[in-house]
Amino acid sequence: MNKKWMSIAISLTLVFALLAAACSNKEKTDGGKGEKVTITHYTIDSPDRTFVEKLIPDFEAKHPNIKIKVTKAPYEQFDSKLQSSIAAKNAPDVTSHWGYGGFMEYYNKDMLMDLSPYLEGFKASDYNIPDDVMDIYKVDGKTYGIPLNSYVTVMLYNKDLFDKAGLPYPPTDYEDKSWTFEKMVEYAQKMTVDSKNMEEAQYGVDFGFGERDQRPQYFGANVYSDDTWTNGGKPSEINLSKPEVVDAYKTLYGLIYDKKVAPTPAFSQSVSGQFGDPFLSGKIGMSVVGSWSLAAAADFSFNVGVAAVPQSPKGDVRSVLYVDPLFVLKDSKHPEEALEWIKYLITTEIQEKSIELSGGNPPVNQAAAEKYYNNFEGIDPKGIQQVFDGAYKYGFESYNHLISNYSQINELFINELAGVENGDKKVEEVLPVIEQKLKDLLARVNKP
Repeated sequence: MNKKWMSIAISLTLVFALLAAACSNKEKTDGGKGEKVTITHYTIDSPDRTFVEKLIPDFEAKHPNIKIKVTKAPYEQFDSKLQSSIAAKNAPDVTSHWGYGGFMEYYNKDMLMDLSPYLEGFKASDYNIPDDVMDIYKVDGKTYGIPLNSYVTVMLYNKDLFDKAGLPYPPTDYEDKSWTFEKMVEYAQKMTVDSKNMEEAQYGVDFGFGERDQRPQYFGANVYSDDTWTNGGKPSEINLSKPEVVDAYKTLYGLIYDKKVAPTPAFSQSVSGQFGDPFLSGKIGMSVVGSWSLAAAADFSFNVGVAAVPQSPKGDVRSVLYVDPLFVLKDSKHPEEALEWIKYLITTEIQEKSIELSGGNPPVNQAAAEKYYNNFEGIDPKGIQQVFDGAYKYGFESYNHLISNYSQINELFINELAGVENGDKKVEEVLPVIEQKLKDLLARVNKP
C-alpha cells in the first residue's frame, strides 16, 4: 500500500473511531441505552416497604437499561444512615421521609432534587393523583416529591365491646352531626373498667391523633404560628402559653386522669408488649389512629369496625393526613431513570398489586383505591371509603412532613410531656418549659 492510501486508511480509521466514541457517549447519555444504570431505592426494613423487591423483575423486564437495588435500615436508624450515606457521597437515588424527619427537613437541608425539569408531559391526573395531594410536595411551584401512599386518621372500634355495652356503632359519615367528641366520651365511659388489675382493666378510647404537638389542632388550637406553612416549616411564634392550647392539652390528658376513659402509658406498655398495639389486646373500645393500623385487621381476635373521627368541640380539622412521597435525592446521577421507577410504582396496575404485596398500603392512585377499600375482610368497603373521603375533606397534612427539624422537635415534646402522661405533672407547669426550650431549639437550628 503506498503512502497516499495508507494515509487515507488511517484517516478513515480515526473517523470511524471518533464516530463510535460519539455513538457510545450518546448511548450513555440517552437514557442509558448503551449500558445498564443502577438506581438505589432506600427504605425501611419492614415488610410494608421492602415488598418493592418483588416488583423489580417486572420493572427490569420492561426497562432493560435500568437495574434497581434496594437498601434498607431499621426505622430508628433510617435518618442517621441516610445522612451518613450523603456525607460519604454514596447517597441513594430514591427514598422517602420514612424516618423521624420529614419533607421540609429534607428540603431545608438541600437534600432533594427539583424534579420539575424532568416532568415535562407528566400529569398527576394520568396517575389518578388529586392535584391538591400532588401540591403538598411543591415549593414555589417546583416539584420535589411524587406522592406514593396516602394514609389518614381513622377510628377503629371493637364491635364486641360495643355489643357488650349495648351501644350503637359509630358512623362512618363525617357529616353526621350527632357523632361528637362528647358522644365519644359518653360511649367510652360505658366501656371502661378502670382497675389497677391489668387483667380486669379496659378502656373506652385511645385518642392517638397525630403527634403530640399536632393534637391541639383537633381542638381548634395551634401550637405554631400560621406562617409555618408558608415559610419552609419554620414557625416565627410558639403558642404553648395561649389559653386555647393549654385547654386542648388539659382536655386530651383529662381523658386519662379526669374522665379515666383512656389508658395510662403503663397500661398501654403492658399490653403492647404482647400485642404491639394496645387496641389489638381487645381491651380498648375505640382507637383514633393512623390508617396503617388497618393492615393488622387480619390479626384482630375480635370483630372490628371503622368509623369517622368525631366532630371536634371547636375545630374543623379531624384527620391527620400522611401522604408519603418518593424523592429523588439531589446527588442522583440518573434522575430520569429514577423517575421511571417512581412512575412505574404509581401506575394503577402496580398500585393495585402493591396493596396485597405490602399488606395493605393505601394507594395514592385513586383508581386503585377501590381495591384497597375491599382489602379488609369483615369491614364494609363502602364504610372505609366514606371514612377516607371524610378524612381528606377535614384533614391536614402531618406536622412531621411540614415542619423543619421535626425529629428534634418531636423528641422534645415526647420527653417533656412524659411527666404529664404518667400523671406526675400538670399541663400548666410543663407547657411553659416546652415553649422556652422549643424557642431556644428553633433559634439554634433556624439560624440564617
